[in-house]
Amino acid sequence: MTTPAGSSGGLCRFRIDLAYDGTDFAGWAKQPGLRTVQGELENALGQIFGADEGGFGMRVAGRTDAGVHASHQVCHIDLNPEQLRRMGRTPLGAKRLNGLLPADIRVLEVVHAPPGFDARFAATGRSYEYLIADAQCAPDPKRVRYVLEVPKSLDVARMAAAAKSLTGLKDFGAFCKPRDGATTIRNLRQLDVTREAGGQISITLEADAFCHNMVRAIVGALVATGEGRLSLEQLSEIARAAVRTSKFKVVEPKGLSLSGISYPDDAELENQAARARNKRSSDEISV
Repeated sequence: MTTPAGSSGGLCRFRIDLAYDGTDFAGWAKQPGLRTVQGELENALGQIFGADEGGFGMRVAGRTDAGVHASHQVCHIDLNPEQLRRMGRTPLGAKRLNGLLPADIRVLEVVHAPPGFDARFAATGRSYEYLIADAQCAPDPKRVRYVLEVPKSLDVARMAAAAKSLTGLKDFGAFCKPRDGATTIRNLRQLDVTREAGGQISITLEADAFCHNMVRAIVGALVATGEGRLSLEQLSEIARAAVRTSKFKVVEPKGLSLSGISYPDDAELENQAARARNKRSSDEISV
């Protein structure tokens, strides 16, 4: 059995890969009286191991907001020897958990986590996709839960040019909901805008981490640029100022899906987790 970082020993850590339709959830994080992904997952685990006041030590790679989907999310749990005994002969696998979970959550895989693994801090990157249907797309009621509909025609070339100006290690204060003591410095490694064969627009983003509302705010700025309401120069000025603005709106969550979490090789997990816990400063930004 592994001894997870920050635990006192005797615990066995499991990595859980899962996906969910976020439409009917009030986000990932457990909240009193609200239906959440974490809450449903803890309920399923409780049916196997009994209630756990510490929530099975669950930690997630990316805490998605209300209405945000995930095609690939990762979390970990820590089980003590008594809980492992309660598991019985049937292993804690995807099939067992899916039999206890609602249909809008599916576990993809459950494995013993390697030493040093931490679903949140050991991650080196998170990837998201945002889908948009503009005036160039034929009406389709099947996408109502997963695609943002924009009544105007968007200039994808302008959006792609705007996207290039936002990539890199920067202060994304203009696109983040501020939180006390939290930094808004992020490394946005990828931001691509493409129009798919059917006319739908796909925006893909990958970064070391994202702060609150960052993806939906960036997409909102790109939509404003594609509509011609925001020039490339204005967007660059807003980004450099790193201060929240009313020049664009934060788009709805329904078009957004967490698409992947990346981790280093097992030998680097502990080092990566230590680095991730260090708060970034503006000294790291190259102008």
